[in-house]
Formats: sequence, structure tokens, C-alpha cells
Amino acid sequence: MSTRLGQRFVVPFMTVSITFICIVDGAITTVALPSIARQFQLGAAALDAVVIVYPVCLGIMIPSSAWLLERFGGRRMLLLSLAVFTAASVLCGAAPNLPSLIGARALQGLAAGLLTPTSQALLFRTFSNAEQVRLSRLLIIPQQIAPAVAPLLGGVLVTSLSWRWVFYVNAPIGVLALLFGLIFLAEHRDHPPGPLDLRGLLLTAGATAALMYGLCAGPGEGWSRPPVLGSLAAGAVLLVLAVRTELRVPEPVVRLRLFRDRLFRDTNLISLLGFIPIMGAMFLGPLFVQDALGGSALDSGSTTFTEAFGVLLTMQVVGVLYARVGPRVIIGTGLLGVTGVLLLFATADSHTGLWTLRGYMFLLGLAMGAFFMPTTIASFTTISRADVAYAATLNTVVRQTGAALAPAVVTAVLVLGSTGADHLHPPLAAYRTSYLVLAVIAVAAALFAFTMPDATARRAAGATDGRRAERTSPPKVLTGPGTTEG
Repeated sequence: MSTRLGQRFVVPFMTVSITFICIVDGAITTVALPSIARQFQLGAAALDAVVIVYPVCLGIMIPSSAWLLERFGGRRMLLLSLAVFTAASVLCGAAPNLPSLIGARALQGLAAGLLTPTSQALLFRTFSNAEQVRLSRLLIIPQQIAPAVAPLLGGVLVTSLSWRWVFYVNAPIGVLALLFGLIFLAEHRDHPPGPLDLRGLLLTAGATAALMYGLCAGPGEGWSRPPVLGSLAAGAVLLVLAVRTELRVPEPVVRLRLFRDRLFRDTNLISLLGFIPIMGAMFLGPLFVQDALGGSALDSGSTTFTEAFGVLLTMQVVGVLYARVGPRVIIGTGLLGVTGVLLLFATADSHTGLWTLRGYMFLLGLAMGAFFMPTTIASFTTISRADVAYAATLNTVVRQTGAALAPAVVTAVLVLGSTGADHLHPPLAAYRTSYLVLAVIAVAAALFAFTMPDATARRAAGATDGRRAERTSPPKVLTGPGTTEG
């Protein structure tokens, strides 16, 4: 009974549910940050202890996700990580002090390190490239409900109850998705993996942890402090050793050779650069409303939620244009739009109204909608089916690195623009400078996007289902002893 429901419905449903809960967690936590900072007496620079520990731990876990998926199966790893993520959310809400909260957020990050690439790999194994373009126009709707509702819901919860409820709200969603997956999700696996590349895994995880610690601690402690410099230096050395190892072993845990493909390499570089200004703006928005303008958590949530409607509107157009004009023009134009909106934010002052900021967030969403789907789908265009899980791992590493760098960049600018030892309320000028720095990064990403090759991506997006390449054919889904379902 559990596997009779078609996997071409079950897999997208699980992907949307997982994306929903992860987005809700990130967006709703951002709204709660000022309240968390006040309770634990943190300044703006110290917020990275709560914010960055999540992507740092996520990045530590991601390198092993492809091997674990092949070794134990997508169903088992997806449901296990979802259960851990849900339990960690409850622990975050119940945290009695800052160290406990940080520890629970770390556990969330470790679980998400398996959730994100595993769900993405299952989706790209189940549907062809052309189907992905069409499917994205539908999947984006529930996915964007999360960032639309989360800030507003977070504002209501923080104002009416406490910041703890922004974590408790993950529990019912996670439990329902877990039960659905236990009943209906079938096993997905292509072939058993080779032996675990333990040395490469340890080097990659160590490099990620050391570099992220240095980036997170630098703004608050000072870039010249020995722990920060030592962490960055150690991370750089470990990264070099990891690259050398992964390029030499026959079965690397991180398949860096995939970056030899120009389309895959370019889309990931664009994602790395593009995520910094986009996620930086999403991180900076609630802080700006509450700290610079003196608004409440509810004001913050009701201001940032308009971004989601802009994304929804653009995605419907992007889904139609992708096969006609290709990802290059769409992505480049979208990033130029992000640049323009960030410049508008840089003009905001203490007299700027909330409805003006809501309009800016809507425009930001319009521009963002031309970025996410094209970069993801184009990156898989030239990847063989055997490498899909490993490509999903690299994609997730790159995007999460950009997402982790975003608050680090913003916090560094805020600290540099502040005076005195207390950075709880940076001056308005520091916020405006942060938007300008993000705009510079966005325009650099846009210019690079216009140089990427996309002829293959256009052809793949326009292919009919009957002309699928072998790499995009549906996977074998294990439905029971000795049976398969295509």
C-alpha cells in the first residue's frame, strides 16, 4: 500500500515540504533575532553565533550526503534527517541559555546538510530537465508561501508569545511530512557507492568549519585576533589539501571534477556570488526595520513578506521564457534588478515609511525570481545521471556557502560602521553602507552571468518527454523484494 501512490507525486511533495520547513526556519529565525539578542544581551556582531552555526554545520555535513544517499538509500536518509531536524527545532525553542540554543541550531544544521541535497537529487532523478522547468512554475508556489508567511507569522509569535515559538512552529510541519514519507515514499537508489573517502571527508569538513569560524568570528572579535587568523589560515591549508585529495582518489566524496564542465562551473560561481547580496538583503531587512527604524517584530515581518509575491510573479514568466531565451539573459537581468533594488534600499532613512520598504521588498522578489530556478536547472543540464547526487551536493555546498557569507559580510560592514563597544544599534549610515556593498557584489555577479554558455540548457529545456536523454530518465524505485517501479 505504501508505494502505490505515484512517486512522481510523492517526491515533489516531499521536496516542497522539506523546502518549506527549511525556509520557514530561516526566515522566521531572522525575525526573532533582535528578541533573542535582547534576552541573551547580544550585539549585532554577536548574532553570528546563532545565525552562522546553522550553515556552518550544514556545510560540514553536506560533503557526505551523496555517499550516504547511495549507501543507505534516499528514503532512509531523507526521513532520518527530517526526524532529527524536527526534534532539533523543539530543542531550540526549549533552550534555557545561549549555548543550548547554539547547540540545537548546530543539530538542525547537521540534519539540513542531508535534507537539502538528498531531496534535490531525488527530484532530478525523477524528472527530466524539460519537466523540471515546467514543474518549477508549480513547485515555487508552495515554496514561496513559506517566506511570505514566515516573517509575518514570526512577528505575531514574537510579539504575542515569545521568540521560542518561532522554533516550535516547525514541529507539526515536520511530523506531518515525516508520516507522509514513512507511508508513501519509496526507496530511490541507482547503484552502490565505492568505499567512503574518509580522508577527503575529514579534510573537507575541517576546511569548511575552520573557514566559517574565521568568517563568523572576524567581524566581532577583529580580523587581527590570533584565533581568527589561525582559523582562516588552517581552513585555507585544509582546503588545499582537500582539493588535492579529491582530485586524486578514484571515488572522491566530493567530485570536484564536475567543475571541469563550464556550464556547471559557471552556474555555481554565479550562485555563490548571487546568494551573498540576496540573502544579505533578507538578513539585513528585519534588522534595519527593528534597529534602525525602531519598528517591532510584527512591523518587520509585515514589511519583508512582500518579497515572496514578487518571486511568484516572476517565476511564472521565467518558466515560459527559459527555453526561448536561455538562463544567461534571465539570470543576468535578474541580478541587475537585485542591484537596482539594493541601491533603493541604500537611500532609505529614518523618514522612510514601511509601505515604501514593502514596495522595495516586492521589487527585490521580482528580481530574485529570475535567479533561483535558472541557476539550479542549468547546473544539471550537462551532468550525467550517475553524478546527479554528487552535483546536488556541490550545488548545496556552494549555495550554503554564499548564504553563510551573506550575514558575515553584512555584520562586518555594520561593525566597521559602528562606534564604541556596543554594536546592538549600529547607526543608520552603517545599514546604508551595507546595502551599497551588497549592490557591488550583485552587479559583479550579473556581469559574470552574461558570459555563461547556455545553448545546451536551452535545447534541454525545450526537449520533449519522448526525447529524454538517458541521464534524465526516471530512476528505478524499489517498491519491494524483487519489484521495481519506473
